[in-house]
Amino acid sequence: MRSSDPLPPTFLIEESIIPAESSASQTSPRGDAAPSVAREDAAGPPPARRTSLPGNLIRGAMIGTVETVPGVSGGTVALVVGIYRQLIDSASHVVSAGRALITGPDRGAGFMRHLRLVEWKVVLPVMVGMIIAVFTVAGPMSEAVEAYPELTRATFFGMVLASIFVPLQMAWFDRAGPLKASHLLAGIAAAGLTFWLVSLPPTAVEPTWYVILPAAAIAVSALLLPGLSGSFLLLTFGLYEPTLRAAADRDLAYLGIFALGLALGVISIVKGLKWLLDHRHRITMVVLAGVMVGALRTLWPWQDEGRGLLGPGENLGLALGLGAAGFAVVLVLVLLDYRLSQRQAR
Repeated sequence: MRSSDPLPPTFLIEESIIPAESSASQTSPRGDAAPSVAREDAAGPPPARRTSLPGNLIRGAMIGTVETVPGVSGGTVALVVGIYRQLIDSASHVVSAGRALITGPDRGAGFMRHLRLVEWKVVLPVMVGMIIAVFTVAGPMSEAVEAYPELTRATFFGMVLASIFVPLQMAWFDRAGPLKASHLLAGIAAAGLTFWLVSLPPTAVEPTWYVILPAAAIAVSALLLPGLSGSFLLLTFGLYEPTLRAAADRDLAYLGIFALGLALGVISIVKGLKWLLDHRHRITMVVLAGVMVGALRTLWPWQDEGRGLLGPGENLGLALGLGAAGFAVVLVLVLLDYRLSQRQAR
């Protein structure tokens, strides 16, 4: 970005919004020459988002905490706290490193080259924070969701509702020009499809390895996509409570199979998602916003056991208050992160 260009008032991860370059090549944030690639809105790698070790530990803890709640996506939290793009890019480099180690041709050098591109100062503390949070809050969060379902859903409804502004702002202030009708239609379609998906009734299955493995792979796909909740998909598969129990009881056999499924899911989706963020950034942000809108259905406070929506019932005032508090918390995080981003840009 030229120093004379005004900074767009985007929220959070300005690294996802980058100006088009007229030259045929450019320099990456690490100093390597990188060829430019055509995309619908811009070209070139995004600048790195500067973060701190304590801050990334807290970010990871937040992601791990919400992943224990059906209906809330860890990807949404990563988007709100400004590290979503860094996590996707780093996951993509890890996948490329594994592929280079297996297929070559220069296996060792290719493996190390991709690993050096991983944002380890972000990834490692985030993972540590996530693990600590999951093993710490899995039991209490499960009890809270079961004991106070309306109030917990109301709180997270407000938080996710405020989070929708993040991808919308990123798409709106993109420098590719005004939003097109095709972008809006894609967002509406994504909202409708997600609404239908999260309306499916839960099932009950036996937690065998051949059920846990694909369920974990699909759940981690939801973790990578803001709006979709991995915990909610596990609830749909009938594996939400068994997974939380395994985490609380340190069931290493169950958790090992689950971790393998997570790895398979990451390998399957992360490359495609990175390509979309690099080449179709604007429509990707609109679609993610649509997914988040449709996923709000899971967090409507009043539902029956089959996930049927009910009208407001008891605890209406308290539910509204908690929803407003959740909305305000996310809004404060967004504004704080925006001010930090502006300070870093200066």
